[in-house]
Amino acid sequence: MAAPHVAAVVNPRSGGGRTGRSWRLIRAALERELGPIRPHFTQEGSSPRYLPAAELARKALGEGAQLVVAVGGDGTINEVVNGFFENGAAINPDAHFAVLNTGTGGDFRKTFGLPETLEACAAGIGAGTTRGIDLGRLTFASDAGGEAMRYFDNIASFGISGEVVRAVNRARFSKLFGGSFTFLWATLSTALRYKPMPVRLVSDTGFDEIVNIGTCAVANGKFFGGGMKVAPNAEPDDGMFDVIVMRDTTFGDLFTGAGALREGTHLDNPKVTHFRARTLTATPAGATPSLLDVDGEAPGRLPARFDILPGAITLRC
Repeated sequence: MAAPHVAAVVNPRSGGGRTGRSWRLIRAALERELGPIRPHFTQEGSSPRYLPAAELARKALGEGAQLVVAVGGDGTINEVVNGFFENGAAINPDAHFAVLNTGTGGDFRKTFGLPETLEACAAGIGAGTTRGIDLGRLTFASDAGGEAMRYFDNIASFGISGEVVRAVNRARFSKLFGGSFTFLWATLSTALRYKPMPVRLVSDTGFDEIVNIGTCAVANGKFFGGGMKVAPNAEPDDGMFDVIVMRDTTFGDLFTGAGALREGTHLDNPKVTHFRARTLTATPAGATPSLLDVDGEAPGRLPARFDILPGAITLRC
């Protein structure tokens, strides 16, 4: 019989390789709070068809892990969340999930006010406080071909954000200046060539329009893009998405509106529409592909369907 234990799924390449270089200190901090842990290291990057951190989380849960700590960035956190499920069902509904963010963005932790420092974050996990949170389930057109399904813990979006996340994931030099700079640089450089595209949005709460999309964010958490407070009213345990639609977005809108996005005051902009939904479908109404950003990863494009899964995972925070 598998013995209960604590596991860590570690992406040593996150944060430009800082996670791997700091692993000895990270492990020591976690073990001071949690006792012995079993680490599992990703050996390669993810692809639309293969999520290495998800596979390692499934392995850990199958071996009896009662707590799985995701050590890496928002993409690693997303993969570990996906690893809690197999064939549409939770592997162990009683197991807990925790995050120690060591990546570029850190958007998921900001919604919960989790500390930035290693020692404080490890102490928070060790304190044992738990919170049941919702997850999103996304069905979409995979870049690899065919239909795919993925869970998301924070925000899934499309439009310019899908282009931006690809630029961020390709970036090397800008990451030396931190997550906020990387996302700002990628957003402004992408916006220079981006053209808003028509997408039909249909929600279970009555929204049904063709919108010329700059960005549409389907939000469980509040932050994306390296600290932009895109969904200031979102709550990750209320059983609803907050959907933020930015219409006809131009470079000038993004350049002048960056402060409002960071403060979460952009909802009053006449080009911004927001509503709540349990389900949203998004279908291109033109020929240009609209790319997805799923918790900082780039798995595919529209058409897509977003469904909320209330209380689907227990976060230890």
